[in-house]
Amino acid sequence: MAVKIRLARHGAKKRPYYRVVVADGRMPRDGRYIEEIGRYNPLTSPKTIDINLEKVDEWVSKGAQPSNTVSHLIEIVRTGAPVAEKKAKPSKKAQAKAAAAAEAAAEEAAAEAEATEAETE
Repeated sequence: MAVKIRLARHGAKKRPYYRVVVADGRMPRDGRYIEEIGRYNPLTSPKTIDINLEKVDEWVSKGAQPSNTVSHLIEIVRTGAPVAEKKAKPSKKAQAKAAAAAEAAAEEAAAEAEATEAETE
């Protein structure tokens, strides 16, 4: 039996809430599990991570394999580092508009510099 430590999704549509569970790898994601060892709520600010590290160490010593996401969450809990928030990238249209505005501002500054230079001469 391949035992995994992974996230089981709960909550409503578009409102995820996860439980960190120890489960048989053959079971469905949200199916039967052996033990719940933590919780993860990505919707709170800052994100809430509550994992029992003693239970994690116990299960890992028994051979349980944590998933990549759970490994990352465990590392965050162990170090006490805050969860990094992803920032949205501006769209191509917004980037083009910002570049045009910067270019116009540069041209305006150059024109003002020429005007002040002409006045001083």
